[in-house]
Parts: sequence; C-alpha cells; structure tokens
Amino acid sequence: MSPEEVAAAVAEIRERVRERHGKTVAEISDFELPALDPLGHARDRADGKTAAIGTVNPRPGGVLNNVIQGAKRLIARSLNWFVRDQVEFNRAAIAYMDRNIEAMAEQNYNILRVAREFAAFREQISPLGPRLTHVEQLQADSLKNLSEWKPAFENRIETAEIRFLHGVRELEALNRDRDENYQASLRELHRNYLGALDQAVSELQQKFWADMQKIEADHERQIHAELRTLRRKQAPTAAPATASSTATPAPPAPIGFDYTRFEERFRGDEAFVAQSLEFYLPYFENSRRVLDLGCGRGELLKMLAERGVEVQGVDLDAEALAASREKGLDVVEGDLFEFLRAQPETSCGGIVCAHVVEHLPWQRVPELMDLAWRALEPGGVFALETPNPACLAIFAGDFYLDPTHQKPVPAAQLDFHLREAGFGRIETIERRPAPEVYPELGKLDEIEGLAGFRKRFFGGLDYAIIARKIAV
Repeated sequence: MSPEEVAAAVAEIRERVRERHGKTVAEISDFELPALDPLGHARDRADGKTAAIGTVNPRPGGVLNNVIQGAKRLIARSLNWFVRDQVEFNRAAIAYMDRNIEAMAEQNYNILRVAREFAAFREQISPLGPRLTHVEQLQADSLKNLSEWKPAFENRIETAEIRFLHGVRELEALNRDRDENYQASLRELHRNYLGALDQAVSELQQKFWADMQKIEADHERQIHAELRTLRRKQAPTAAPATASSTATPAPPAPIGFDYTRFEERFRGDEAFVAQSLEFYLPYFENSRRVLDLGCGRGELLKMLAERGVEVQGVDLDAEALAASREKGLDVVEGDLFEFLRAQPETSCGGIVCAHVVEHLPWQRVPELMDLAWRALEPGGVFALETPNPACLAIFAGDFYLDPTHQKPVPAAQLDFHLREAGFGRIETIERRPAPEVYPELGKLDEIEGLAGFRKRFFGGLDYAIIARKIAV
C-alpha cells in the first residue's frame, strides 16, 4: 500500500470518528466520550515523517540549487536499499495506530450506543421516581468514574504520542549517522583500494625492470663469453716456459669437439668452479709456492695469488690457458709429468691436482705421486680431487658424460699410491653430496633402514684426498 493510500484510509477513519463524537455531544449533553483527536494528530505527524523518508527538501530555483537537488535525489535513490526496512517498519507502526484508532472509535461508538439505550431506559423509568434514585446514583457514579478516567486516558495518549515522536526523531538521527558512517567507510575503502593498486603497479614495474636488467646482463655475459672464446682461438700460442721445454705437445682435439665449451657447460662457469675450489684455500694460502696441475682457466691460482701466494699452473688446453693469462697468471702449456720433472727438488710448498687423475692411464698414476713428492718441500701438501666411484650416482651421467675420462679411481687406490710414494697424514673428504644434485635421493633418508644405504652408496659425487710430505 502506498503512503497516499494509507493517508486516505486514515482520513476516512478519522472522519467517521469525528462524526460519531459529534452525535454523542448533540444527543447526550451530560455524557462525554474520550477525545481521539490528539491520537489522530500524533498519527498524522508520524505519517508525515514516514512519507518524508527518501524525499528531498524543496529549494528555490536556480542552476546551483537544481544541481544540489539532483545530487540529493541521486543519493536518496542510491540509499533506498538502506532505508527500505525502516520505511516498512514505519508503515507497520502507522498501520498499527490506524487499527488502534479504529478500535477506539468502535469502542466509543459502542459506549455511545449503551449510553443512548441507558438514556431511553431512564426516560421510561423516570415516572418511577424515588425508586430509581438508587439507579441514578449508580449512573452518576459511573459517569463520574468515567469522567475521572478520561483525563488519565488522554494523558496516557499524549505521553505515548510524545514517546513516539521522540522515537521517530532518534531513528532519523540514527539513519543520518549510519549514512555518514557508510559514506566514510566507502571513502576509506576507495583510498585503500587506490593505495593497494599503486603499490601493486609499483611492484610489478620494479620486477619488470629487474627482469629486464637480468636478461640484459645474461645477454651481455653470453656475448662477452663468445667474444672471449673467439679471441682465445685466434690468439697466438704463448711460448712455453723453460720448465716445459721438453714437454710433449697436446694431442689434437677431435674435429668438431670444443672441449673448452663442453667443460664450461657441464662442469660450470668460472664463478661456479671458483666457489667449489674455495675448499682448498685453507690448505694452501700460507704456502711458499703452489703448483696447479691441470689449472684450466686458473680459478684457484687467481684466488691464491690475490692472497699473496706465488703460483704457477700447467695445462694442455691452449684456450683455457689463454683465459688464465688474461688474469695475469703464470701458466705453462705442456705435459704435467714433464712440468713436474723440470721443477727443482723441494721447490714448492703445495701441489693441487683437481679432476686430472681420471684422465690419466692408470700406469702413470704412481709416477705422478713420485714426481709430486720430489717437488714438495718437507711438510708440503698434495691435494687431489676426482669423481668418487663409491657413489653410484656418478655413473648416472657425471663420469661417462666426459669422453676424455679413462676410468674412475677409488680413494683406496690413491691412498695406496700416496703412501708408497712416501706421503703421510692422509685424509679423504667426500665433496658435493649426491642429494644436493639429485634431490630425490634425500627421500631415502626418510625411509626406515635406508639412511645408512644412502650414505654408503650415494655419498659425495667427488672426493678430495689430502696428503703431506713426511720429512725423512
């Protein structure tokens, strides 16, 4: 039911009540019913408040006022969902008041009818006179009681009206506060959204530029690596040092096989190899002179030279030696046996031979131990590193990936040859744990009974053996 229909129904009820009240006053002069006008006035005011919800106060004409009125109507329409329950509640309250007024009007009508019948009855029995005195007294008392009840009833109606209007006013204030809080929350939500959006865009931009810089650096590094390889291949071979004058020339590389590129791809770039070789720094950084047999690109020699150690290296790969010479290192191209044979006795404090013995025929390994023992001073350190055949994982690809490997050398075999040559205080250290390269092997430790099996057969992919020359 629309507010207009409700107002029309209430007006009709009010007119009927007034008609009945007027007849009462006209027909029975000494009898007065409770007035329902205050209650009707309260209902009219409440109905006006209900009808005003969602409307906009009128303003004078003009462009600015029209714009303001349009904004208010837009806000009022956007908040219809918010005040819908309140409007329905107010309409229900008005309907309740209408039913109450109608019931009271019917009650007044019934009282009036009783009063008419009583007046007619009194006229019929008026000849009886004194015998009806008692009845009249009762009637007078009833009317008196009714007259005394009337002010209290009207007071209660007025109190209810005041309370109702206060409630309507409080509801209006509450709705106004809710509207303001809702708008404030919307503004705060919008600010937070814009802030989060700006932060996300900034992070995406930073990540994009970081990725671009990384890609650019990778491209530059690849280009420089290609250029460096070309320069090394085109550079003339440096004259060998005096110590290698009798060295045997390097065997020719197979056609189409670039071993330098092969080693960089599968063994690792210079940074990766240097990080691995840092393991040997504590053994040699205080040595008088250190030789690197199979020095390659000179990663270990460079780190020792930066610590003030005198170093020299030997290798058969001319391209790798070109990379070492670019670092300003003293390196010789030639056979390591002839290189060691040319060294004066006890002329160095340390010798490193990393990933070389697996390339040698097994018959020459004892010769390597004897020549190293001869070149080292008493207390000098001889360090060798090679793939660990005790770790079955190397046979899955690491060892046989390099076609120049001869055969794996067990640690016990090297230990035997070192002791035969006169070395002592020998220690074997496993390096590169297999689970770091093959993470699936780590799951064996989680299975009961297989942790020992994993350590025994899948330990370090390489091993280092450190020996010291014992003074005779």
